[in-house]
Amino acid sequence: MNILAFAASNSRNSINKALIGYCAQQLPNLVPGADVEMIDINDFDAPIYSIDYEKEHGVPDAAKALRGKVDGADGILISFAEHNGIYVAAWKSLFDWMTRLDGQVYDGKSLVLLATSPGGRGGAGVLAHAVESVPHFKGEVKASLAIAKFYDVFDMAAGQPVDEAVTKDLHDALLSFA
Repeated sequence: MNILAFAASNSRNSINKALIGYCAQQLPNLVPGADVEMIDINDFDAPIYSIDYEKEHGVPDAAKALRGKVDGADGILISFAEHNGIYVAAWKSLFDWMTRLDGQVYDGKSLVLLATSPGGRGGAGVLAHAVESVPHFKGEVKASLAIAKFYDVFDMAAGQPVDEAVTKDLHDALLSFA
């Protein structure tokens, strides 16, 4: 099973990237046969979505390349950063571009959706929006998990959770790919 893993964040020091890194390391141990490809959305640089740009230039190659990664995966693991309760603009724009190729972006794939933040809601707003929207793009949410107070439950230097309940919840979510 090919799993595409990424943080829907364009921050170089994203806590969502740290979370995805941990999960990407754990997946092959939890799901036999899992082959994880971790990508960075910063490697898919495209202009902010605009119908005018699309009419003049078409869909950017970066969006086509990202869509190719999504199309080549059996499952997708995403951890969403939250800006004002919703997606980071960089992710939203890339996603909008991918929908211009075909609205069924997830095309029957299994998704595990995560979010984290330093605050007490742990990205719950963006996660709720993602969970609600995935079926409209033909994906199936297998599990979702918001992790609150990230710096209290995750050791950035070690790259892993320090809270047993968080570790268990993450492992349970990842096991849904099995």
